[in-house]
Amino acid sequence: MKILFKEADIEHAPTEYVRIRIKQESKGTKRLVKEGEIETLEIGVSADMSARKFIVLCRSIVNATKANKSKKIAIQFELIPKLSKNPENISPEYVLQLMAENFEMANFEFNIFKTKPKEGWDEVEEILFCGKSSPLIEKAVKKGQEIGRAVNACRILANTPGGDITPTSLAKAAKEAMKGLPVTVIILGTTEMKKLGMGALLGVAKGSTEPPTFTILEYMGGKNAPIVLAGKGVTFDSGGLNLKPSNGIYEMHMDMSGAASVIHAVALAARLKLNTSVIGLIPSVENMPGNNAYRPGDILKSLSGKTIEVMNTDAEGRLILADALTYAKRFKPSVVIDVATLTGAALSALGLYASALLTRDDALAEKISHDGEVSGDYVWRLPLWDEYEDGVKGTFADLANAGTSTSGRGGGAIEGGMFLWQFAKELECPWAHLDIAPRMTSAPGDELAKGAAGAPVRLLIRFIEQWKP
Repeated sequence: MKILFKEADIEHAPTEYVRIRIKQESKGTKRLVKEGEIETLEIGVSADMSARKFIVLCRSIVNATKANKSKKIAIQFELIPKLSKNPENISPEYVLQLMAENFEMANFEFNIFKTKPKEGWDEVEEILFCGKSSPLIEKAVKKGQEIGRAVNACRILANTPGGDITPTSLAKAAKEAMKGLPVTVIILGTTEMKKLGMGALLGVAKGSTEPPTFTILEYMGGKNAPIVLAGKGVTFDSGGLNLKPSNGIYEMHMDMSGAASVIHAVALAARLKLNTSVIGLIPSVENMPGNNAYRPGDILKSLSGKTIEVMNTDAEGRLILADALTYAKRFKPSVVIDVATLTGAALSALGLYASALLTRDDALAEKISHDGEVSGDYVWRLPLWDEYEDGVKGTFADLANAGTSTSGRGGGAIEGGMFLWQFAKELECPWAHLDIAPRMTSAPGDELAKGAAGAPVRLLIRFIEQWKP
């Protein structure tokens, strides 16, 4: 999508452009008006427009234009609403950045495997901003486009079928995403992981003929202790021997959405030339019920030395992330965040509109929550209290990968976070866990195409920009 600037009134936009008129009204409205050859999309916004509503509004503008089979949009700078309800004092430039981000996101559809129709895809090709511009404004719009494109690249990777993305090809995709960027890519195979002692990750991988990989992405943009991001990369999750039911196995090619978000957050940080250092860790496996698959009752020895009793082979994401969290120690990080479609329980707890956040660090929780609110990748904190710790203790090993508490009444998202905390507590820095299962796919009202939502790339890049240890 091209975004152009023209120092003129919207009335002088060529007739092929759908003109966007934004009016202050008591409640939101949207209608397409046609006068001769000129089409006008009239948008009514309330005086208390919030950032949340604005994000959806921007997407709806693109979707209404696509539904009308139009290709070009013209919008007046002066008509862009002021956001009166904000998590912070959002600048006019940031408002325009948000617009560009969400225009790009709304214009995306995963059609790689579809036959292109003769008339072409329904997509917006050009947006013309009319009015007085400035280098600051144009820079904000360009940045917004870069962020939107990174989200869409994450969505492409997450949407790709499991038969086309294996641990090996995920590592190659990560390397391809860093092409031309100042990012060092290191890919560890089975031999290297055995030498290191990554028994938790290797244990999960045993059931598949596809070998596991562990990818390290190093962007050293600053002299600071690096931010480390770890993304769950289960390229297909059958559940292993604890096989998922038919209604729970569809879309499990997206169980590497955490990895996809980390890959493209690191690439975006490098593309934006951020003055900070970021490390991405991508443990990747395929969880399958093959002849050699790990079994309930098996005991795995993790990279940390802690032993883990396997209670459920479908609780595999926390196993591969456990080794990644231990590996993160060698970078002496300032903060570690892991991202994973970890539990269906997070979806049960929060529905479709926020990821679960778990951490023992209140300041970090406040920071991530704030960045989520501003970026549009919303999160909600769940407790990680001592009372939950008994639920991850093993009977015949140090830990159990699924609950052993006597209550048996849920709390699975907390349990997953508490398991990871047993490894994160050895880090000499703050740590947070993002369970993005609720945001794996777009939700009703998102004004996004079906499939992967691309969370939480926007949150991660804002966190990287704003983080001060």
